[in-house]
Amino acid sequence: DALSQVAQSFVPAVFEAKERGAERAVALRRTIGNFRKVGVGFGGVLLGLTACIPLIGRYFTTDSIVLDRVNGAIPGLGLFLLLHGLVCGGEGTLLGQKDLKFLRNMYAIFFFTVPAYMLRLKHRALTGAQTVGIGTMWSAFSVYNLIRTLVWHLRLAQLQRRAERGASVHEEEEQDDR
Repeated sequence: DALSQVAQSFVPAVFEAKERGAERAVALRRTIGNFRKVGVGFGGVLLGLTACIPLIGRYFTTDSIVLDRVNGAIPGLGLFLLLHGLVCGGEGTLLGQKDLKFLRNMYAIFFFTVPAYMLRLKHRALTGAQTVGIGTMWSAFSVYNLIRTLVWHLRLAQLQRRAERGASVHEEEEQDDR
């Protein structure tokens, strides 16, 4: 979440630059790229820490059932944390560009779809159609993070294309004025 807050602080300075030329578009591309790199780095560190859970779990409990359940959650937890830096960086960058309508619409969709999926999962567990444990829940959260990662970064790519087109139009108008 700290990455999101930093993006919200840095991106407006680039995005709101008065000059909407090619330099602004390049600066915006570099800024977004840097936040992606940091997000991947954070995700890698968190994934590495998650991989240590089987090694240190026995220091917290000796109950083999608990250790098995915790270890069963590691793949889903690892994927969730691997993507989380990209999610936060992407969301913060969108907030920094004031793409609030898009974010509002996406979270409105998530507000209904995520609980619907969780209720479906609960129903499957209660009817015995599926065994649901902590690993299943972390896997579900990972899918949610994967979807947000894809949606945020596809939107950022779309906004970048718009900025670059706007820069081309702006430069053509300047040449016509000369």
